[in-house]
Amino acid sequence: MSVVSKLARLWQPHRLLFWQMVFFNVMSSVCAWALRALPLNTVGLLLVGGVALLNVAFGLAAMWLLLRDPPPADALKP
Repeated sequence: MSVVSKLARLWQPHRLLFWQMVFFNVMSSVCAWALRALPLNTVGLLLVGGVALLNVAFGLAAMWLLLRDPPPADALKP
């Protein structure tokens, strides 16, 4: 399987699942930034860290579902 066909399976901006994957990955980055930049107490660290891990898990699940589906037909045209 070529790199283009693999990327075509992920790059599906017409599907809601694609935007959910993007949202979860952005939120994971925001949570990681908050963990490093903000002075959080233990409860805050556990809460933000837990949300970050959940976002990673949901983002990976969305990516897996996108990769499992066949690529759109127009993405493989030269």
